[in-house]
Amino acid sequence: MAFLFYLYSSEWAAALKARRRPERALGRYVRVLRGATIISHRGGAEDDVPWKLGYSQMTPRSNFVRGCLRLALLVPLAGGVYAVSRSAHASVPQVQETEGEIVANLAGGRVIVHVAKDDLVLFATIDHPIETGAPPPRILSLDTMHIGILLGASEWKEPAAPQAIRLDRDYKTAGRRDPHYSDPSGAEPDLETIGVTFLERLRPLTSQLHHKIEIKKDDPLFEIVIVGFGANHYGPEVWTVEYRIEQAEVGTREGYLQTRILRPRFEQLYPPEKKQPRFVVEARYPDNLPGPTVMELIQSGDPRVAKLRSSDPKIEKAVDLISRGQAQKADDDASTEFMRALLPLISEKATFTMGKMQEQGGFDWIVAPEEPVEKTKSDDKDRPPEAPSLRKRPTPQR
Repeated sequence: MAFLFYLYSSEWAAALKARRRPERALGRYVRVLRGATIISHRGGAEDDVPWKLGYSQMTPRSNFVRGCLRLALLVPLAGGVYAVSRSAHASVPQVQETEGEIVANLAGGRVIVHVAKDDLVLFATIDHPIETGAPPPRILSLDTMHIGILLGASEWKEPAAPQAIRLDRDYKTAGRRDPHYSDPSGAEPDLETIGVTFLERLRPLTSQLHHKIEIKKDDPLFEIVIVGFGANHYGPEVWTVEYRIEQAEVGTREGYLQTRILRPRFEQLYPPEKKQPRFVVEARYPDNLPGPTVMELIQSGDPRVAKLRSSDPKIEKAVDLISRGQAQKADDDASTEFMRALLPLISEKATFTMGKMQEQGGFDWIVAPEEPVEKTKSDDKDRPPEAPSLRKRPTPQR
């Protein structure tokens, strides 16, 4: 290489003797080498890099020297291109391994709510796993008057995190109501605060989704069924809060999507409008789960319901009131016994839970979840005495 460089510099020096600005020609020579080895990243017009003129004016002494010069330039160039290609090829698996995407585990199932006499709220969940290992519908305390049942993307897994991110853990309200947000459904400020709190928790999670999510445009990715009592002695209420997403391609990378979580949509399931019948209400995720609702079973005279009705006159009367749209008049004990006996019949082999709430009496489990309810980091030191606690032992049933 030293010999080739000597020959090259000798020929180049001879070619420069007739020129008035040798330093400029030398600059052109440097640009030739930089262009060959892809070192220079400067842009510019063709006139800014006039190295072709200098190269065409070279007058080598022999074809042998000219061939050596070409070989000296081509060998490092070929080696450099090969090394770059090898390096780029080797880095692809590393990018794929380190760019793991967050995964959402969807909780599927049914939520059944019956408001009986004396404003006793009976609720139940039935687990219908969407896929193997999917979480069940989970329940958490939202405030002193409401519980939430989480459906859809309630659990998230990051590739580098050892534990899953569960939205039922470490729940804390977002603080004051957002003055710039007014829900068109007419949800009360306390419910809006709950909705915005989960919105803020979902934003950093959904923003990590960059592949196409196979979900219908109007179907929610995440849903909360809120059960409790409204402010100012409003009475029992049941709401669904649905969170949808939008995806759009960004940049030039094909298939790379930006996912945006939308504002929640509130829908009131209970109570209905004035003078409207009051039935047992139900929510499902996804909404196309097979099988009849509890009200369809009751009103169609299903044999399983008929057997329960005939077992006790009080249950018969309670079920009759429910079927006629007067569920709020059904006896508390009879309603509880009917719901407790019906759940194993309609859930088949699926797991289910059941609980009850009263505005003054708090919360009690009737059928507690199989999953242990863990304490949050904040513990219970700041919890008001009247707040519903999901860790109370189930009330013994006679």
